[in-house]
Amino acid sequence: MNHNFTKLDPRKINDNVFKAIGDDWMLITAGTTGSFNTMTASWGTMGILWNLPIAVCFIRPQRYTYLFTERSEYYTLSFFESRHKDILRFCGSKSGRDCDKIKQTGLRPFSTGLGNVSFEQARLIFECRKLYADDLKPDHFIIKELINRNYPKKDFHRFYIGEVLNVFGTGE
Repeated sequence: MNHNFTKLDPRKINDNVFKAIGDDWMLITAGTTGSFNTMTASWGTMGILWNLPIAVCFIRPQRYTYLFTERSEYYTLSFFESRHKDILRFCGSKSGRDCDKIKQTGLRPFSTGLGNVSFEQARLIFECRKLYADDLKPDHFIIKELINRNYPKKDFHRFYIGEVLNVFGTGE
């Protein structure tokens, strides 16, 4: 584990999750330092479910990170200071199938204590163990206009509910 991070209690984090996820974005990462992929996301949620602190992320099936998340028991959600927005833009617009995101962005991956991947530049990291996964289903949408607006290709996200096992922060 990187020595610049401090373990935090998830119930004491002061971040506004609407801003952190929706405006600042995050990297979803799955795999090990030997083989992983990361992608930018601006959809997700955090809270309490089944009496556990959880984080939910959404990944479309055509994304390369989807394959890694499917094979992995864990995923990380990494949040960055605004000065790293270019990294997030790149990781959201390019596929790890076609380029080396780490080399192209200068991200510095490291292995968490559980062997998962995050990045030295992150300011806040959620390390999650998958508890449940399912696909969004068109017949379950109550507001049908959301389908046409968000899924013109009918490529519905799979969502992963993960127990937040560890939270690490830099104190920035």
